Amino acid sequence: MTSTLRPADTTGAVNRPGRWLALAVLVLAVLLVAVDATVLGLATPYLSEDLSPSSTQLLWIGDVYSFVIAGLLISMGSLGDRVGRKRVLLLGATAFGAISVFNAYASTPELMILARALLGVAGATLMPATLALIRNLFHDPRERSVAIGIWGAAASAGMAIGPIVGGFLLEHFWWGSVFLINVPVMAVLVVLGIRLLPESRNPNPGPWDLVSVVLSLVGLVGVVYAIKETAAHGFGWGPLAAGLVGAAALAVFVRRQRRLPTPLLDTRLFRSRGFSGAVLADLMTILGLAGLIFFLSQYLQLVQGRGPLEAGIAELPAAVGAVTAGLLAGRAARRFSVRATVSGGLAAVGVALAALTVIDQSTGYPLLGTALLVVGLGSGLSFTVTADVILSSVPKERAGAASAVSETAYELGTALGIALLGSLVTGVYRGFTGPTGTPDAAHESLGGAVEAATHLPPDTAANLLDAARQSFVDGLGLAAGAGAAVLLATAVAAWFLLRGQRLDDEPVEH
Repeated sequence: MTSTLRPADTTGAVNRPGRWLALAVLVLAVLLVAVDATVLGLATPYLSEDLSPSSTQLLWIGDVYSFVIAGLLISMGSLGDRVGRKRVLLLGATAFGAISVFNAYASTPELMILARALLGVAGATLMPATLALIRNLFHDPRERSVAIGIWGAAASAGMAIGPIVGGFLLEHFWWGSVFLINVPVMAVLVVLGIRLLPESRNPNPGPWDLVSVVLSLVGLVGVVYAIKETAAHGFGWGPLAAGLVGAAALAVFVRRQRRLPTPLLDTRLFRSRGFSGAVLADLMTILGLAGLIFFLSQYLQLVQGRGPLEAGIAELPAAVGAVTAGLLAGRAARRFSVRATVSGGLAAVGVALAALTVIDQSTGYPLLGTALLVVGLGSGLSFTVTADVILSSVPKERAGAASAVSETAYELGTALGIALLGSLVTGVYRGFTGPTGTPDAAHESLGGAVEAATHLPPDTAANLLDAARQSFVDGLGLAAGAGAAVLLATAVAAWFLLRGQRLDDEPVEH
């Protein structure tokens, strides 16, 4: 349903002075997190060559960051509500810069996994704080929609900047340089944030329940670990035990939240069909996309032979589409309805992923570029509108907790997508038949096959690379099909769950 358009209130209470400058600081934080996520995909072939991780370790390097963030976002969002979102954001930004140096100089796969995990701890403070501060900076709903669109567009711009800057660095420096770029950006963010960001917190927050923090971390990490390991290696008693422990911890966590007078997560939020539908849409959308995106950079470099900078530029249409859609999403939702905008965006992404099931080693760029552009447009519409729905569903003093739920869905979907779809790609890849003398390392990852080929006779190396690349492409096509099915099913679910949902038009009273 469409809503009646009303002019924004121009009172000083609604139009907080300096809010757009403050938004610029928050955008900087979002840019950095997005850049860090996309840079890793480009750096993966270089990490594989230098650190020689197994395929399982490579997946852990890719997704442990998201596992830890998913486990801590609710806790950090609630902490920001209690002690101050600005304080948590600036402390997290400082830690993020420092730990990035550890990432850059990790010398073994185990140290790299640890460094990524610690970066996840710091990263968990950033995203919910930025969205919560937007909720408290912009009280006029239309201005808030624009601000959320800019916030989402910044994340998408980071997707564009990351591969290009990362590609340039990888062509001129060693892979650790892609993490060192975080340091000066975070320094600028902290200096400007101290001056420009207003502090905000829940005036009656209650105590921060450490038991709930531990339960949420153990629960989310345990369940995701079980899914990841089962997808990668089949049934095992260790993953089963981790999954049961995680499920039990989550059950106790939910029960505890219902009893606490000031819970870490207000489970009553999920009674709202719009809130629950928006969270589910975020979770399933990124689940369907993440595994494919993680391997796409490897396809462009290791299958099609593009350099890292060229691969980064090749991925640009997705970011351009997402930036454009993010800026127009609020207007589209008010014009056509929330559910039409979200469902239409998800369906477009599903169709684009379905088109990628036909790719082979020599697929031309028109198909790839068009599909990536549609993925960006569809996901930009969906993510921006669902973020607005989630923030509009709660009072501003609970904005941190609500933002954390939104970001938890996103990060959990990322982790699960890499684990499930990534394991699908890896499972298909490992089954290729190489020429006689193919080393075991070639079956661990495509990067391992490329490295092994450098030590084989030319004819044997060519046969090995052709078989390995074809198997990788087969897995990628299968993952694209699975992602398309997930996105199309989510589009249908969103159509029903978001029925009657609308974006606010009236300024918030405070």
